[in-house]
Amino acid sequence: MLKTLQRLGKSLMLPVACLPIAGILMGIGYLLAPSAMGATGVYATAPWMVTVGTFLIDAGGALINNMAILFAIGVAVGMANERDGASALAGLVAWLVITTLLSTTTVAALMGVEATAVDPAFSHTQTQFIGILAGIIGAMCFNRFKDLKLPDYLAFFSGRRAVAIVTALISLVVSAILFVVWPLLYNALVLIGTSIVSLGAVGAGIYAFLNKILLPFGLHHAINSVFWFDVAGINDLTNFWSGTQTAYGTGMYMTGFFPCMMFGIPAAAYAMYRQSKPERRNLVKGLFVSAALCAFLTGVTEPFEFAFLFAAPGLYVAYAALYGIVTTITVSLPVRAGFSFSAGAIDLFLSSFTPCAENTWMIILIGIPTAIVFFLVFTFAIRRFNLKTPGREDDDQTAAASDAAPALSPEDSAKYTAIASRVLVGLGGKENVASCENCITRLRIEVKNPEKVDEEKLKGDGVIGVMRPSPEAIQVICGTQVQQVENEMEKLLK
Repeated sequence: MLKTLQRLGKSLMLPVACLPIAGILMGIGYLLAPSAMGATGVYATAPWMVTVGTFLIDAGGALINNMAILFAIGVAVGMANERDGASALAGLVAWLVITTLLSTTTVAALMGVEATAVDPAFSHTQTQFIGILAGIIGAMCFNRFKDLKLPDYLAFFSGRRAVAIVTALISLVVSAILFVVWPLLYNALVLIGTSIVSLGAVGAGIYAFLNKILLPFGLHHAINSVFWFDVAGINDLTNFWSGTQTAYGTGMYMTGFFPCMMFGIPAAAYAMYRQSKPERRNLVKGLFVSAALCAFLTGVTEPFEFAFLFAAPGLYVAYAALYGIVTTITVSLPVRAGFSFSAGAIDLFLSSFTPCAENTWMIILIGIPTAIVFFLVFTFAIRRFNLKTPGREDDDQTAAASDAAPALSPEDSAKYTAIASRVLVGLGGKENVASCENCITRLRIEVKNPEKVDEEKLKGDGVIGVMRPSPEAIQVICGTQVQQVENEMEKLLK
């Protein structure tokens, strides 16, 4: 079950990768035409700027407003065993069948009542949750029926042509089940979301804490969908970029991440650098600098988090708690910001021109004490408990990592090939690899014989850490260069 959830988390990254360009387009659009979404009294712009700005806002909105469909297609492709367009088509088929049969109009006709008498849950079926479910159905049908063989008189529909047909039939059954289950599930999600919303700033802090605690397991996507998207009617992300104000203050479930990612993480990275052994600081400097810059600019935090998560899990819990505390304080103030991808400086700048943005400059004022607290907490914890964060490992561990692979120059064109080759050796050779995928910063690998895996050989330049959710599942943390490493791995595996 855990493997499936982790693979689902990886699959979600494909449609989520569409969000940055949507945010950039809409951010530039708001910059050129703040009046396009009803923002008044900001500043006047030339007519041509309003035209271009509106054009860009609508272009970005085309992606933001159709994330559920992107999820259906992206999850279907990501969870399919093979890269094939038939899986994407199956995901889309499942989405169309389910959302049509569960629409208010169809349900009213089936029940023989007026549309106004239908449970409100059926007016919220075109959500990311249904999109993810449709993608899973499409991928499962593809994996199971892509090689289906039919009698000669039906041979035209064999193989991949059968996938969409079977998907439609299975979607009928799923729709019948959801006809009963969806109102119960939807109303339960609404209850969870509204319960936390009713807690105001404290609820936002609880959400931020849970987001970070669940991240190592790839389960943070589930709770994100409740607050960022329209699963429970909160839809904070879409509301922010569409300029829709809400009673709780649009952006409440995004604003608190900015001080932590832009200021807290660089400060914590500096604390770990300062607490590393003097003779090893040059070895870990690149890791901490790149992780800090990545978090500050783009809001991608995994290179930093996985650098110490396994060596100091207690510190990671404290780190998640800091997110909750900072978020509670931040959203209690008259400040709101949002992001299309994550809470980095780029998104902060672009979102500052949107109608729902409020006093975004205060993020800097909040960020300074946040940085100080992160630095002090990390420094105290590392010293007090002698945590083996990067640069503080025992001598034999460092020697083993150094012997596994020499440092590689960034200019070396064979860098990624060397990393992939070392990882493959540590996995026991290509014959021992059952599958290999990536998720933002991690290689997700399934091995046939766990006993052949040598974790010490996996470590070295280009590898931040190694995680084993199960004996057969290996996660190699490579940072943001993981896609290049996976590309080379695929070449070696072939």
